[in-house]
Amino acid sequence: MANNERPDVANVDTPLPLAGGGGGGAVPASDGTLSQSANPPPPPPASGRGESERTCILSGAKGAREDLIRLALGPDGTVAPDVRAKAGGRGAWIAVDRAALELAMAKGKLKGALARAFKTASFVIPEDLPQRIEEALARAALDRLGLEARSGTLLTGSEKIADAARRGAVALLLHARDAATDGSRKLDQALRVGLGMEGSDQRGLVIPASRAILSMALGRENVVHIGLIAPAAAARVQHILGRWRGFIGRDEATEPCDDTSQGPSALQDDVKGSGSR
Repeated sequence: MANNERPDVANVDTPLPLAGGGGGGAVPASDGTLSQSANPPPPPPASGRGESERTCILSGAKGAREDLIRLALGPDGTVAPDVRAKAGGRGAWIAVDRAALELAMAKGKLKGALARAFKTASFVIPEDLPQRIEEALARAALDRLGLEARSGTLLTGSEKIADAARRGAVALLLHARDAATDGSRKLDQALRVGLGMEGSDQRGLVIPASRAILSMALGRENVVHIGLIAPAAAARVQHILGRWRGFIGRDEATEPCDDTSQGPSALQDDVKGSGSR
């Protein structure tokens, strides 16, 4: 477990925004709908939140444990991502994005911070740790989408989503990273109509995964767009998707739907069983 000592972080970039605190995406509003602005307001503090608060060993940022990323010290002395925070043994927490983590590794800051957190210098940091974290976050998000699909809380298919969106029944709209821009814009417009927000910049979020990967994760054919129709399910998906997008530094406010430059590079084979297990 990480201690509260804050190391020198003069060369570490801005911490990863905590879910719902400006990292983009949908957040629950007072009327039960989800706002999808690029910079949503932070959620109100939850009861008992302080008991689960953790401190980033690199930036000193504090947040709920479900918003940070845990690094676990394995039995063989290897540091591994534990994004679900379920692994036993010693752990440390980070709240920085991939670019900042890679810089901290290059400058030796991560090693020093982990040594203080683990209270030992006997560990190995894999060179591909950032990629392992990214892939673990992707699997967690895709697994969640698979669970929601089996629970009947999401829709696929442009026509079904558009109809539900115009009726105000879509709580969260998602697009594959290689979705056609025109198709996404039409669904975004349907979302705004249903929310009574025509003329605003409300729109769906881009998932950092291709339609092929989404189709495998959900066990359905040609999944390009996803509509979450239950507010609770939308909040669950938004949170875990926000962690993934935040770590890779994806900014929905500036990236079009067909931008494939920041998609995960090694998920095609890795996710075949994700969401369908």
